[in-house]
Amino acid sequence: MEIIFKKQLESLQHEVVLKSVDLDDDIEDFQVDIEDYSLTENIFSISPRCIRCDLCVEECPVGAITSSTSIKRSRIKNNCVKCEICTQTCPVSCIYLMEASADIDTENDEVKFSLKERKSPHRILKMDEIAVDHSLCVGCGSCTQFCPTKAINLKDFSTVETPIGENYSKLKYNNFADVKKDLCIGCGSCSNLCPQTAINLKNFLGPVIITKRLLIDQDTCVECQLCEENCPVEAIKLENGSIILDNKKCIKCNVCSTKCPVNALNLEKM
Repeated sequence: MEIIFKKQLESLQHEVVLKSVDLDDDIEDFQVDIEDYSLTENIFSISPRCIRCDLCVEECPVGAITSSTSIKRSRIKNNCVKCEICTQTCPVSCIYLMEASADIDTENDEVKFSLKERKSPHRILKMDEIAVDHSLCVGCGSCTQFCPTKAINLKDFSTVETPIGENYSKLKYNNFADVKKDLCIGCGSCSNLCPQTAINLKNFLGPVIITKRLLIDQDTCVECQLCEENCPVEAIKLENGSIILDNKKCIKCNVCSTKCPVNALNLEKM
């Protein structure tokens, strides 16, 4: 999906004038010289399809995602470093990665804005083990609200035959949560929303898929240490005049490359 819209360069010039001078002054003679320019930025957004599993919250290396509740989905905060780990982690692909760009073309006298969705690979996620503690379950149904595969639902104890090997003697209420293990994907939505912490889940989440690499130009580096000071996970440092990168720690965000004043660091797609 891509959205593109354009406007005349004259409109941009007029906006710049209005923001640059006091409106009480005479602005008729104020001239604006705008040159060709291009800017691209990644934007992340969590859609209303969020299933409240909070896997993105748990996996975000810089704590840039707020926890969700049954009435409020997670939200990406301003300290996001655009590492894309959340987009790879979301089990239902509800975290959108959009590439926003703005281009000023003086030759054609236009300004073009575009918003394009970028696809992200997915980490492996599967359920290893899940169980409901019936001594804690109150049959409230919170666990069933956002399950993406309808693997968990409420049952009335009086209408079902007691399964062999299951101990329902601890039930306090007629309704209880029942899990169809063959449908469970191990996202953790049910366990995250359960107010009684009655659902115990063990899942497997695969490693982050590397889609970018950081190129380092040692000859260009001016040893300003901005990369080391700003790295959110302490993955880069300066030693004896050389940039040392710890690839095990590096989350392939855009912080060091955007802070470097001489473009000695460049994050590129693989």
